[in-house]
Amino acid sequence: METAVSIALGIGLAAAAGFRVFVPLLALSIAGLTGTLELSQGFAWIGTVPALIAFGTATVMEVAAYYIPWVDNILDTIATPAAVVAGTIASASVITDISPLLKWVLALIGGGGIAGLIQGATVLTRAKSSVVTAGMGNPVVATAELGGSIFTTILSFLAPFITIILVLLVCGVVFASARRLLFGHIGAPRE
Repeated sequence: METAVSIALGIGLAAAAGFRVFVPLLALSIAGLTGTLELSQGFAWIGTVPALIAFGTATVMEVAAYYIPWVDNILDTIATPAAVVAGTIASASVITDISPLLKWVLALIGGGGIAGLIQGATVLTRAKSSVVTAGMGNPVVATAELGGSIFTTILSFLAPFITIILVLLVCGVVFASARRLLFGHIGAPRE
């Protein structure tokens, strides 16, 4: 059961990294430093004071930058691959008691994949907001993303299995939206 919990926690934290790269890493650092969470072998560095300072500083800078119209769109080009890396690290750092190969497969595909999917959805949302509102609506998007990251991070620690269910629901909505965007209403009568 402990392994299932650690996998669910890792996937939840990876999803949070898709909204904001550094929020879940900051939470992991705090949890590791306070002894609230035992980090996986090789990831003890996350629970150190230098890592806490680095993740705290990066979180503040990332959050602030997303409130500057058009800078947020530029930041998305950096944040997209960074979210995949952060999701992979967040997952791998908490998944315990399984073989290293399986852990890294889960971290890369599950963690990195979920983080990339969520990040991709936020990029598309911000791009649409930029076009429709000339960037003036982007702070609302940034606030929703920050809230999503904080909520998902906290929920991952408190109820990892519920987080997985919510992540799957979000993924379903993202896939349905992408399908509708790319292919229109499949099965709809043609005029």
